[in-house]
Amino acid sequence: MVLEVVFTEKAPKPIGPYSQAVKVGSLVFVSGQIPIDPSSGEIVGKDIREQTRRVLENVKAILEATGSSLDKVVYSLVFLRNLSDFKAFNEVYEEYFKNTKPARVTVQAADIPRGALVEISVIATT
Repeated sequence: MVLEVVFTEKAPKPIGPYSQAVKVGSLVFVSGQIPIDPSSGEIVGKDIREQTRRVLENVKAILEATGSSLDKVVYSLVFLRNLSDFKAFNEVYEEYFKNTKPARVTVQAADIPRGALVEISVIATT
């Protein structure tokens, strides 16, 4: 199988030595996304709702660059800085995953890069 590195200007540039995503066959592995505005490179949003929206818009842009979509996400891994944000996070998350409910793991992380409140990684099909 051919491994294809994915990059789109519609999502933030990686802040470390990794790709936005990697496509192998019909699977897309999206690296953890934090709430960075792709045009400014800055963290956006003061609360979990705003940050979750930005993260999911970043994930959506990367998936679309591969010919996939949020409807094709089969698995997501979520890091929350504070599990007390779980309910508010879920409310926004559900707006993006109305038609499908991917398998998911949600864990509390002591710290997330650049002081973000949330980080999300997904696996999707094309």
